[in-house]
Amino acid sequence: MPSPRRNAEGRPLAACAPSSSGSPAHGGGGGGRFEFQSLLSSRAPGADPTCARLRASESPVHRRGSFPLAGAGSSPALPPPLPEEDRMDLNPSFLGIALRSLLAIDLWLSKKLGVCAGESSSWGSVRPLMKLLEISGHGIPWLLGTLYCLSRSDSCAGREVLMNLLFSLLLDLLLVALIKGLVRRRRPAHNQMDMFFTLSVDKYSFPSGHATRAALVSRFILNHLVLAIPLRVLVVLWAFILGLSRVMLGRHNVTDVAFGFFLGYMQYSIVDYCWLSPHNAPVLFVLWNQQ
Repeated sequence: MPSPRRNAEGRPLAACAPSSSGSPAHGGGGGGRFEFQSLLSSRAPGADPTCARLRASESPVHRRGSFPLAGAGSSPALPPPLPEEDRMDLNPSFLGIALRSLLAIDLWLSKKLGVCAGESSSWGSVRPLMKLLEISGHGIPWLLGTLYCLSRSDSCAGREVLMNLLFSLLLDLLLVALIKGLVRRRRPAHNQMDMFFTLSVDKYSFPSGHATRAALVSRFILNHLVLAIPLRVLVVLWAFILGLSRVMLGRHNVTDVAFGFFLGYMQYSIVDYCWLSPHNAPVLFVLWNQQ
């Protein structure tokens, strides 16, 4: 049997240590034994931890990023929380459901009743008449008319009634402007801003100033003027049709007019409680008589 080959030092070739290249000529397993020996040497006491980490980072497993390195930074950032308005309320209250349902019905009914919102609407031909009715409930004509009648009055009783009417109109303008500025509800989308005279707060819808004024003035007239029954019915009809015209013109929603009627009714109670007379406000009447 032929003897095995020997190298220059006289040792058999099979006893030589495998090369680190791990080529197939040397059995293909040399690379695995080299990595195993390098891991053992990294765990041995006194081994350099920096070299061990470098050899571990050169592993094909770590190059693919299958397993994160120990201590390799913090975890990936979580997505930011959704805004409060984009979150879904999974347990809404009964009051919240009722208010949202009422708001949806209010918007739907207001759009259905806005038959005079534009010239192309179903009742667009009646729009000029509705705008004339709108002027009859505006605050400026009522203030100017009350001041004129107060300047022309020659009786103490007449001046007292007109003075309180002026006070109620000013109170109405102040309260409506204050509530509109606080609530800031926009007017309906189908509204056309072509009113007779507007202020900065008139871009808001809640409550209806015409409705509050109609309820206030009609109750004031019915309590302080002696009128026949047909005229009293006409005053009530004027207030009701004026409030309805606000919805038909698209100026307000139904709830704006309904709350306006309630506010105007309560405003007269305030005026009646704080009734101005020569006994409780003598300075005011003396100054007016001197003018």
